[in-house]
Amino acid sequence: MATITKEKAAELTAQFGANEKDTGNVRVQIAILTEKIKNLTEHIKTNKKDFHSLRGLSMMVAKRKNLLKYYGEKDIIAQRALIKELGLRG
Repeated sequence: MATITKEKAAELTAQFGANEKDTGNVRVQIAILTEKIKNLTEHIKTNKKDFHSLRGLSMMVAKRKNLLKYYGEKDIIAQRALIKELGLRG
C-alpha cells in the first residue's frame, strides 16, 4: 500500500540528499512522501471503498504540502526546482 521498499528509499535519499544517510533533509522527506502518495493513489483507485487508506492519503498530502511550504520559505528557487523534478502540479 503506502510503503516503499528500502532500496527505493535509499535511492531517493541518494538522489535528493547530500549523501546516502541524509534522511532528515526536507528534499528527501518530500521525495519519499511523493513516492508513498503515488503508491497509495494506485491502491485507492483499485479499492474505492478503503476509506481508512483514503484518510492516510489525505494526511500524507497535507504533510507534503506543509513541507513544501516550509522549503519554499527557506529557498523558493530550490522549491520550484524540486516541484519540477518530482513532477508535481502537472
